[in-house]
Amino acid sequence: MKIAVHIARVLVGSLFIFSGLVKAIDPLGLGYKMQEFFEVWASDGYLPGFMNYLHTQSLWFSIMMIVLEIVLGVALLIGWKKNFILTFLLLLTLFFTFLTGYVLFTGKIRACGCFGDCIPLTPMQTFVKDIALTILIIFLIIYRKNIQPVVKGFFGSIIILLTVTGATVLQLYVLKHLPLKDCLPYKKGNNLLELRKMPADAIPDKYDYSFVYEKDGIKKDFTTDNLPDSSWKFSERKQILISKGKNNTPAINDFSLTDSTGANITDEVLGQTGEYYLFFLQNLDDGVSRWSAAFSDFFQKAKQQNRPVYIITSDKDRANAFFNVRNAYNLPVLTTDVTAIKTAARANPTLFSMKGAVVQEKYSWADIAKAIK
Repeated sequence: MKIAVHIARVLVGSLFIFSGLVKAIDPLGLGYKMQEFFEVWASDGYLPGFMNYLHTQSLWFSIMMIVLEIVLGVALLIGWKKNFILTFLLLLTLFFTFLTGYVLFTGKIRACGCFGDCIPLTPMQTFVKDIALTILIIFLIIYRKNIQPVVKGFFGSIIILLTVTGATVLQLYVLKHLPLKDCLPYKKGNNLLELRKMPADAIPDKYDYSFVYEKDGIKKDFTTDNLPDSSWKFSERKQILISKGKNNTPAINDFSLTDSTGANITDEVLGQTGEYYLFFLQNLDDGVSRWSAAFSDFFQKAKQQNRPVYIITSDKDRANAFFNVRNAYNLPVLTTDVTAIKTAARANPTLFSMKGAVVQEKYSWADIAKAIK
């Protein structure tokens, strides 16, 4: 039994550490996933005021949750305060099981983000994983007398304190300097135009259609092969999914660039053969003073080298006022969906160095000075 307990202990502890570290390299990703849960619950009427408040605090919840996962995993491996840690692990895993079950059975959220964007799992896989994890933790609780601490007393507390500090510092560094590993479609080396295309092996959804006509107050469905005569009045068309397609969504499907006239100029911008920059700005509410001077220096160097700079935002009016009215940069301000900006730019703002449609390098606001030597 001791061997079985040891194996289960290593599995559970290692899984929690791994899960936390995978998300720690991109804590904003988990924050956005939490926002998705809060938005859905608020729209469903579950304490909407409280859910909207939690939505504003999602990043801090993300950081704390990631630290908690790593700490619990380390504590279990070293046997630190095992009774408390095992109880906490069980409660947390039951909560995770509720979340993954909600994702699986309601279909209102695409995925839970349990292992971040680098290791995407289906809702079924995450739910089964949490069920198995719950069983293992219950097994450890039953046979906890076989769990012996690796380190005792003060040294165990020091390890936990170092773990909390390390996990927190790692996330704060990432939030300032972009994820250590980029697993999203906008990563360095990717061709954004190619990723906007439908995959070559895509299988489209198949639909059938029926048409509702009305006569003498009676509505009736008709197929395309059996339409009524002119005495019937058309009411509506119904679309019926016959079979779900496969691999029929482009890797980048919500990114398009619109100019001040409302024209879509995505192909024109990304189709350039030379070098240029895309400056992704989610909003102007977040510490403009910390990057404005560095941007000014960067802009002057880009101008000297004849490299165009495009401002990409979802708030064109405020961006235009800042860059072209207040500071007279005379830069094109292009708009795109805020979700696309959140995916492309894990810091606000983020600078893309481009050559053609290929991402050459990405810089957070803290590293803009490195964009042009």
